[in-house]
Amino acid sequence: MNKIRNTLKPGITIPSLIFIIGVCLISAVYPTATENLLNIVKNFIFINLNWVYVWSVTLFVIFLIYIMASKYGNIRLGRNDSKPNYSFFSWLSMLFAAGMGIGLMYFSVAEPMQHYSNEIFASKTPVQRAQNAQLYTFFHWGIHAWAIYGVVGLALAYFSYRYRLPLSLRSCFYPLLKDKIKGKWGNLIDIFALCSTFFGITTTLGFGVVQINSGLVTLHILPETSFPYQVLIVTVLVSLAIFSAVSGLDKGVRILSNINITAVVVLLLFVLIFGPTVYLIGSFTEGIGTYINSFFSLTFNTHIYEENTQSWFHDWTILYWAWWISWSPYVGLFIARISKGRTIREFVAAVLILPTLFNFIWMSVFGNSAIWFDMNIANGYLSKMANDPDGLMFQFLEYLPFTKAISFLVIGIIIIFFVTSADSGIFVMNSIATKNARVSPKWQTAGWGALLAVLALMLLNAGGLAALQSMTLITALPFSIIMLLFIVSLSKALVIDKGYYEKDFSSTTVPWSGEHWKERLHQIVSFNDAKSTEFYIKTTVQQAFEELAEEFSKNGIEAKINSQNSPQSIEIEIKYGVINNFKYGVKKESKMVSEYLLNEDNLPGLEEELIYYPKSYFGDNREGYDVKLFTKNELISDVLKHYERFVDIVSEEKNTMFISSDANHRFK
Repeated sequence: MNKIRNTLKPGITIPSLIFIIGVCLISAVYPTATENLLNIVKNFIFINLNWVYVWSVTLFVIFLIYIMASKYGNIRLGRNDSKPNYSFFSWLSMLFAAGMGIGLMYFSVAEPMQHYSNEIFASKTPVQRAQNAQLYTFFHWGIHAWAIYGVVGLALAYFSYRYRLPLSLRSCFYPLLKDKIKGKWGNLIDIFALCSTFFGITTTLGFGVVQINSGLVTLHILPETSFPYQVLIVTVLVSLAIFSAVSGLDKGVRILSNINITAVVVLLLFVLIFGPTVYLIGSFTEGIGTYINSFFSLTFNTHIYEENTQSWFHDWTILYWAWWISWSPYVGLFIARISKGRTIREFVAAVLILPTLFNFIWMSVFGNSAIWFDMNIANGYLSKMANDPDGLMFQFLEYLPFTKAISFLVIGIIIIFFVTSADSGIFVMNSIATKNARVSPKWQTAGWGALLAVLALMLLNAGGLAALQSMTLITALPFSIIMLLFIVSLSKALVIDKGYYEKDFSSTTVPWSGEHWKERLHQIVSFNDAKSTEFYIKTTVQQAFEELAEEFSKNGIEAKINSQNSPQSIEIEIKYGVINNFKYGVKKESKMVSEYLLNEDNLPGLEEELIYYPKSYFGDNREGYDVKLFTKNELISDVLKHYERFVDIVSEEKNTMFISSDANHRFK
């Protein structure tokens, strides 16, 4: 009998499944007792250790803003010549769908209305309560939330693509733990990430199913919100998610995310145009100003001097920080997966600023519209429904034209968010369980989706979702400490990275002494065509490398010369067993020149817009340069300059993770 092929790593998968299934069974069989016990632990953490969340999230924001503005911002997530795998629009759409998804639909009306109608703020005027509701909604869905995702995503993308370690949380500890990430410590980190991801997705999708069910009842498509109908919804939607996940990121997730972001913008514009437009634009503008002015006080406020608002603070701000942190392994892994080739500055700016701005616009349009309707048309009816978030969105739509059509659009958006969250979650869980295997059998991918569906339905039926949610929030405390260690690890690596690529050359190896200056002047004012560049590579460069290889051989070092024709290139390579190979090559490159230069009479020899030149390149993908002015001896001198730098670098112990030929493969 043939063994069923799989790519699962037993050391990660088996303990994770035992813990996940065990917790879900206990939550389903003893939902009340489990929820009460976990709530005791959660409340203790929220009341006595809330400062850990406050300081952690604050440090995440400060770190990312510093990295974005610093000299490290131009470091690329990948080799120096890496290009992004996805267009900016597709990248942003997938990032957005995975990062917030169903939450935007679930809370866009519910949260502002709950802040607005909360008894704690009853002493304020309606206008003050409306301003207060917008401010805290901005705070909970703004820069702080995305900074949590950004730290995990940046660390994962950096260590995975810059130095080709596995796309795994364990890789983020390499500068601190070195080879220990291969063993039990690494497995423990991945087990934690897999369990946290599963719990977070299960609870969120469970609440999403309830909202979809409520919407279908409002539209008279289903007669009631009961478990049999929820089974039907989950079966259909998870099947779509599995199909999308099996199709891969380039097809399923990307296409669905692009469709959904378009539908979301259409819905946003509809509410803006047919809602209280002038009020919405004015309140959004004022809300941005209030948020900026209150940014630091909101960030550090623990409400320690305001006893009447402390319970609200624990139930909202601290719960949100814990919720975002618990979701960060999943969202961070997914963001990292789609961010190869971006610079750190581009990554942080996009992850931190663009989704935040969109969230502010979205929450302003929906939340402020609901509050305006409640104050001016609904006579407080929406406030009374604030504690029914499942149906509140659809009640809000009753005050807009084309209610039924827009309700269908809302349900469609929630469904696509459900599917994109589920399929990206399936992808991430499989990635963690397989140590980022490139190809996994389809049955394995489908298995994660089936497990997700079965356990979510079991908990929905037994009323155990709340217990699982508490468990998810509790895991956020240790993971916040892990994330702080990510910052330490990433900071250490970035300092070494910058030093590695900016390593100076010896002052004794400047190649040109000024000899043959007349020939050099002629070369400067001459512009090469393809044939002359190829001739230079075949003669001057090849002769230089051959002489150099011969001399290396006399000194007991074996150097090999490699060449190829498309594109024209030749390189000298010295192979090593323990450290990365030394490589110096020259290839034919082309570039466009400006029209001004073509029309300049005082520069001879330029007739075509496209000119060719020989460009150096190196084994570590540092940026090369034009070497057409180098004579044979000067080219030899330049190779030796880089070889001396190479020997100097490999002699320093701190550069181990950059120079070890085994570092890129030994963790597979």
